Amino acid sequence: MQVGIDSFAAWDDAGLTISPSERLRKLIEQIEYADKIGLDLFGIGEHHRKEFLDSAPTVILGAAAARTKNIRLTSAVTVLSASDPVRLFQEFATLDLLSQGRAEMVVGRGSFIEAFPLFGLMLEDYDSLFAEKLDLLLKIRDKEHIRWSGKYRPPLRGQGIYPRPLQDPLPIWIGVGGTPESFVRAGQLGLPLMVAIIGGETRSFKPLIDLYRKSGKQAGHSDDQLKVGVHSLGYVAESTKQAADDFFPGYAHTMTEIGKERGWPKMTRAHFEEQIGPQGALIIGDPAEVIQKIIRHSKTLDGISRITFMMNPASLPHEKLMNATELIGKKVAPALREELNENRND
Repeated sequence: MQVGIDSFAAWDDAGLTISPSERLRKLIEQIEYADKIGLDLFGIGEHHRKEFLDSAPTVILGAAAARTKNIRLTSAVTVLSASDPVRLFQEFATLDLLSQGRAEMVVGRGSFIEAFPLFGLMLEDYDSLFAEKLDLLLKIRDKEHIRWSGKYRPPLRGQGIYPRPLQDPLPIWIGVGGTPESFVRAGQLGLPLMVAIIGGETRSFKPLIDLYRKSGKQAGHSDDQLKVGVHSLGYVAESTKQAADDFFPGYAHTMTEIGKERGWPKMTRAHFEEQIGPQGALIIGDPAEVIQKIIRHSKTLDGISRITFMMNPASLPHEKLMNATELIGKKVAPALREELNENRND
């Protein structure tokens, strides 16, 4: 199992006192440290909101590429519906060359809608935009020169798309929430799946993941192609109480504010405690508890190949993010690998 961290470069949401420039500098420092202690990957999201500084994720990942050696650098997720697939491929191909073959992208439709009016797109085209642009992106990945036409961008008439990445093929994952059609599409295409599980009970996603695997096998794809990763709200501290106390204030603020837009109830401590309990989706606690919860999640979903911790909704201070990164890299990841290897050998 690969273990990593995702970040949305949260800044203004909880009234942090550092400047945007300092926040990004510290984020690169966190990625550099994650690489040093052996984490497998670090992902940067894409949002177009005041409280996040990740509207240009490939720029952040490019800066990280120059400061790291081994860690894989990925999006989490790229809002493909609002991007030009040609330009997007060029950016990640360049990142792949800079990082000497460590770039990946996770593409999705995005859980926020700000990008649509910002880039002059119609929200009613939410799904068709993604489907068309994913088709073009995969064709660009497969061939240097392509002929293609669609509804949402000018046709390509055999032009070359450059640069080409070091990896062949450049890894592309599909990022999904809870829409069955998205799981089926990823399976039919044989693309690895990154599931955002940010609430509820993890076991409720099993039927959707089963649908993905079934669709993939019916389309003739191998088990090796049909990888499943989980992006989870998570945080690790020396004790579970400390982890919960650190995480809750900023998390409650963020979820309550988003809830005002989406009609959710105010986040309470009681609901939060339920979410960090045995069946809840949040992976928050001391290292031992977090390890066991991830193993339970993996068994519930019939095996996952990647887990990423998203700590930003809490808008935690840099020192706490660094401490959590250290615990994930030095305690959680090694123990997970050891236990999963033992289970495989059994």
